[in-house]
Amino acid sequence: MILAFLRHCGFRFCGLLFYPMIGWRAVGAGVLAVVAMSGPSMAQQAASGSVTAPATVTFTLDFPQSNPEHYSIAVDASGHATYECTGTIAEDSEEQDYRSEFEVSAGNRERIFSLAKQAGYFAGQIDSGNGKLAFTGAKRLSYQNGQRSSAARYNYSNQAAVQQLTALFQNMAGTLEYGRRLTYFHRYQKLALDEELKRMETQARNNELSEIQGVAPVLQEIFDDTSVMNVVRARAKELLQMGNSGGAGR
Repeated sequence: MILAFLRHCGFRFCGLLFYPMIGWRAVGAGVLAVVAMSGPSMAQQAASGSVTAPATVTFTLDFPQSNPEHYSIAVDASGHATYECTGTIAEDSEEQDYRSEFEVSAGNRERIFSLAKQAGYFAGQIDSGNGKLAFTGAKRLSYQNGQRSSAARYNYSNQAAVQQLTALFQNMAGTLEYGRRLTYFHRYQKLALDEELKRMETQARNNELSEIQGVAPVLQEIFDDTSVMNVVRARAKELLQMGNSGGAGR
């Protein structure tokens, strides 16, 4: 009678041990659910652990008493670039941090990583060591990926690959500095836009700027703004076309 009553309540008899059928089924289901949930998570963790960050080349310049006094440009293997600087717009204004992200042209992306390879990924000394040369800013080139991390500082280098990288990054910085100033002038001082765009146009035609498409958003905003003088909008449009055609993208 007792056994019959226990079976009626959902218990099974195994040797001398009684246990509830429903309870063990719930525990078993819970274990299976945990395994099912943890399986994808563990797989994702394993996958994420095997993913390495893209290779990145970074150029940094620190030049006291210049504007900006500090800037850096980082370009990864996919062509995504980040520009960061600390500088002022007006002489009496306070220094501010500025950041911009853009996509580098395929040609310059390949050129940057090719030159970095030629320079030994900056693993050794790249400075000329000539202390008689004029100081043109404390420069730093670095290369980093999942397996390698190396960097070198210099004022001037005799290595052709480093010289070409320096010129390329400085031309890119010149373009992005125009973007920083144009953003400010468009917001607070529209009458200054004409002179700024005129200088930018001249430098672009002289191949002193690179990656004009990197400042396309602010150029487009100026062109679309009907409250800006037509001559200014025309200059912005011309620079946009130069950026789209790669005319100053080298």
